[in-house]
Amino acid sequence: MQKPKRRGLLIILSSPSGAGKSTLSRRLLEVDPEMRFSVSATTRPPRPGEQDGRDYFFKSRREFETMVEAGEMLEYAEVFGNFYGTPRAPVEAATREGQDVLFDVDWQGGQQIRNSPLADSVVSIFILPPSIAELESRLRARGQDSGEVVASRMAKSRDEISHWAEYDYVLVNETLSTCEAELRAIIEAERLRRERRPDLMVLVNQMNREFEERLT
Repeated sequence: MQKPKRRGLLIILSSPSGAGKSTLSRRLLEVDPEMRFSVSATTRPPRPGEQDGRDYFFKSRREFETMVEAGEMLEYAEVFGNFYGTPRAPVEAATREGQDVLFDVDWQGGQQIRNSPLADSVVSIFILPPSIAELESRLRARGQDSGEVVASRMAKSRDEISHWAEYDYVLVNETLSTCEAELRAIIEAERLRRERRPDLMVLVNQMNREFEERLT
């Protein structure tokens, strides 16, 4: 018998910078064939090793504003002087095909997605660091940003963390492997929710027909 299909999820993963959401996102994508990453558009310049269309769609500020004006963004926000946003059409196409879409976004992006027409498919998860001292240590250990940028990210982290209660689930990333296991458990449970599997009605109707055939 064919396995019942389900609608794809919009999985929102948010955290203050340095708490681990990008690493967790990468690990999920490496092991889960039913999940794809939502490639965002951004006006910030590429970092070393980043490729247009794979890591981000790199746009000029005017190009980005044009997409917003045309209603082509599912969500967008300005962060550290640059715009970030999610093109809407690829997300809608993926969920229709039963593919989950993973969003590595801040609280502003998550809020817009939760308030969008696709809200029924959203599962939102916030990642907390075990402490503020550990958060700063992780930021400095990455070696990607100057001391000034690290200080700016730390200043913004308080505002980011203040939105933790808006999410469906909140995990503390004290140990990466444990946090990853908890994250995968949440996703598997959400995939099995009855309301996310419309083809179950087809299966149950088929079973009822089989019962009737046995009685005739």
